[in-house]
Amino acid sequence: MRILIQRTTNARVDIAGETVARIDKGFLVLVGITEEDTEEDAKYLAKKLAQLRVFEDAEGKMNLSVKDIGGAILSVSQFTLYADTRKGNRPSFIHAARPEKAEPLYEYFNSLLRREYGLEVQTGHFGADMKVRFTNDGPVTIWIDSTERHQSRNQASS
Repeated sequence: MRILIQRTTNARVDIAGETVARIDKGFLVLVGITEEDTEEDAKYLAKKLAQLRVFEDAEGKMNLSVKDIGGAILSVSQFTLYADTRKGNRPSFIHAARPEKAEPLYEYFNSLLRREYGLEVQTGHFGADMKVRFTNDGPVTIWIDSTERHQSRNQASS
Protein backbone atom coordinates (compact mmCIF):
# COMPACT_ATOMS: atom_id res chain seq x y z
CA MET A 1 0.00 0.00 0.00
CA ARG A 2 1.34 3.42 -0.81
CA ILE A 3 0.27 7.00 -0.38
CA LEU A 4 1.36 10.16 -2.13
CA ILE A 5 0.87 13.11 0.21
CA GLN A 6 0.68 16.67 -1.03
CA ARG A 7 0.52 19.53 1.44
CA THR A 8 -2.19 21.84 0.19
CA THR A 9 -3.84 25.17 0.90
CA ASN A 10 -7.02 23.86 -0.76
CA ALA A 11 -8.20 20.81 -2.65
CA ARG A 12 -11.39 19.49 -4.16
CA VAL A 13 -12.80 16.58 -6.13
CA ASP A 14 -15.35 17.12 -8.89
CA ILE A 15 -17.37 14.36 -10.51
CA ALA A 16 -19.48 15.12 -13.57
CA GLY A 17 -19.08 18.86 -12.93
CA GLU A 18 -20.21 18.67 -9.27
CA THR A 19 -17.89 19.20 -6.30
CA VAL A 20 -18.22 16.12 -4.04
CA ALA A 21 -15.41 16.85 -1.56
CA ARG A 22 -13.46 19.94 -0.53
CA ILE A 23 -10.88 20.90 2.08
CA ASP A 24 -8.87 23.95 2.94
CA LYS A 25 -5.39 23.62 4.48
CA GLY A 26 -4.22 20.05 4.93
CA PHE A 27 -3.25 17.06 2.80
CA LEU A 28 -4.37 15.74 -0.55
CA VAL A 29 -3.60 12.02 -0.25
CA LEU A 30 -3.58 9.64 -3.21
CA VAL A 31 -3.98 6.03 -2.04
CA GLY A 32 -2.82 2.96 -3.98
CA ILE A 33 -3.45 -0.63 -2.91
CA THR A 34 -2.08 -4.00 -4.08
CA GLU A 35 -3.55 -7.49 -3.72
CA GLU A 36 -0.96 -8.28 -1.01
CA ASP A 37 -1.93 -5.35 1.23
CA THR A 38 -3.63 -5.95 4.58
CA GLU A 39 -5.18 -3.95 7.40
CA GLU A 40 -1.68 -3.79 8.94
CA ASP A 41 -0.51 -1.79 5.92
CA ALA A 42 -3.43 0.60 6.34
CA LYS A 43 -2.70 1.00 10.06
CA TYR A 44 0.96 1.76 9.38
CA LEU A 45 0.17 4.38 6.75
CA ALA A 46 -2.65 6.00 8.74
CA LYS A 47 -0.32 6.46 11.71
CA LYS A 48 2.51 7.83 9.56
CA LEU A 49 0.15 10.25 7.84
CA ALA A 50 -1.52 11.45 11.03
CA GLN A 51 1.82 12.07 12.73
CA LEU A 52 3.70 13.49 9.73
CA ARG A 53 5.14 16.87 10.74
CA VAL A 54 5.47 18.99 7.60
CA PHE A 55 3.61 22.16 8.56
CA GLU A 56 5.56 25.16 9.82
CA ASP A 57 5.68 26.12 13.49
CA ALA A 58 6.17 29.69 14.78
CA GLU A 59 9.88 29.53 13.84
CA GLY A 60 9.10 28.44 10.27
CA LYS A 61 10.33 24.86 10.81
CA MET A 62 8.39 21.83 9.56
CA ASN A 63 7.36 20.67 13.00
CA LEU A 64 3.54 20.43 13.07
CA SER A 65 1.13 17.70 12.02
CA VAL A 66 -2.11 18.15 10.08
CA LYS A 67 -4.02 17.82 13.35
CA ASP A 68 -1.79 20.43 15.05
CA ILE A 69 -2.80 23.01 12.44
CA GLY A 70 -6.50 22.06 12.42
CA GLY A 71 -6.16 20.81 8.85
CA ALA A 72 -8.11 18.17 6.95
CA ILE A 73 -7.39 15.33 4.55
CA LEU A 74 -8.79 14.80 1.08
CA SER A 75 -8.26 11.09 0.34
CA VAL A 76 -8.51 9.84 -3.25
CA SER A 77 -8.19 6.22 -4.36
CA GLN A 78 -5.50 5.99 -7.04
CA PHE A 79 -4.72 2.59 -8.56
CA THR A 80 -2.28 4.24 -10.98
CA LEU A 81 0.24 4.60 -8.12
CA TYR A 82 1.05 0.98 -8.99
CA ALA A 83 1.72 1.58 -12.68
CA ASP A 84 4.47 -0.62 -14.08
CA THR A 85 6.26 1.22 -16.88
CA ARG A 86 9.25 -1.11 -17.35
CA LYS A 87 8.03 -2.50 -20.69
CA GLY A 88 6.95 -0.29 -23.57
CA ASN A 89 5.09 2.98 -23.28
CA ARG A 90 1.72 1.79 -22.03
CA PRO A 91 1.66 1.23 -18.26
CA SER A 92 0.49 -2.04 -16.78
CA PHE A 93 -1.61 -1.97 -13.63
CA ILE A 94 -1.32 -5.67 -12.85
CA HIS A 95 0.05 -4.93 -9.36
CA ALA A 96 -2.94 -2.78 -8.35
CA ALA A 97 -5.61 -4.55 -6.30
CA ARG A 98 -8.97 -5.37 -7.86
CA PRO A 99 -11.81 -3.12 -6.64
CA GLU A 100 -13.35 -5.82 -4.42
CA LYS A 101 -10.07 -5.92 -2.43
CA ALA A 102 -9.03 -2.28 -2.74
CA GLU A 103 -12.26 -0.49 -1.83
CA PRO A 104 -12.75 -2.04 1.64
CA LEU A 105 -9.08 -1.42 2.51
CA TYR A 106 -9.30 2.17 1.26
CA GLU A 107 -12.41 2.72 3.40
CA TYR A 108 -10.67 1.12 6.39
CA PHE A 109 -7.67 3.47 5.97
CA ASN A 110 -9.97 6.51 5.94
CA SER A 111 -11.93 5.25 8.95
CA LEU A 112 -8.69 4.85 10.93
CA LEU A 113 -7.77 8.47 10.23
CA ARG A 114 -11.17 9.58 11.50
CA ARG A 115 -11.61 7.22 14.44
CA GLU A 116 -8.07 6.71 15.75
CA TYR A 117 -6.62 10.14 14.99
CA GLY A 118 -9.66 12.42 15.06
CA LEU A 119 -9.00 13.87 11.61
CA GLU A 120 -11.52 15.34 9.20
CA VAL A 121 -11.36 13.18 6.07
CA GLN A 122 -13.15 13.98 2.84
CA THR A 123 -13.07 11.49 -0.03
CA GLY A 124 -13.72 11.19 -3.70
CA HIS A 125 -15.86 8.30 -4.96
CA PHE A 126 -14.02 5.01 -5.36
CA GLY A 127 -13.66 4.08 -9.04
CA ALA A 128 -15.26 7.28 -10.35
CA ASP A 129 -13.85 9.54 -13.05
CA MET A 130 -12.69 12.32 -10.73
CA LYS A 131 -11.22 15.72 -11.44
CA VAL A 132 -8.88 16.66 -8.59
CA ARG A 133 -7.91 20.29 -8.17
CA PHE A 134 -5.51 21.56 -5.53
CA THR A 135 -2.79 24.04 -4.69
CA ASN A 136 0.41 22.31 -3.60
CA ASP A 137 1.76 24.33 -0.66
CA GLY A 138 5.54 24.65 -0.65
CA PRO A 139 5.49 22.57 -2.77
CA VAL A 140 5.66 19.63 -0.37
CA THR A 141 5.06 16.16 -1.80
CA ILE A 142 5.95 12.98 0.11
CA TRP A 143 5.67 9.32 -0.87
CA ILE A 144 5.24 6.61 1.79
CA ASP A 145 5.05 2.90 0.99
CA SER A 146 3.96 0.38 3.62
CA THR A 147 6.77 -1.96 2.54
CA GLU A 148 9.11 0.52 4.30
CA ARG A 149 7.92 -0.78 7.65
CA HIS A 150 9.41 -4.19 6.84
CA GLN A 151 12.68 -2.67 5.64
CA SER A 152 13.15 -0.54 8.76
CA ARG A 153 12.36 -3.55 10.98
CA ASN A 154 14.93 -5.67 9.10
CA GLN A 155 17.57 -2.93 9.26
CA ALA A 156 17.01 -2.46 13.00
CA SER A 157 17.53 -6.16 13.66
CA SER A 158 20.77 -6.34 11.65
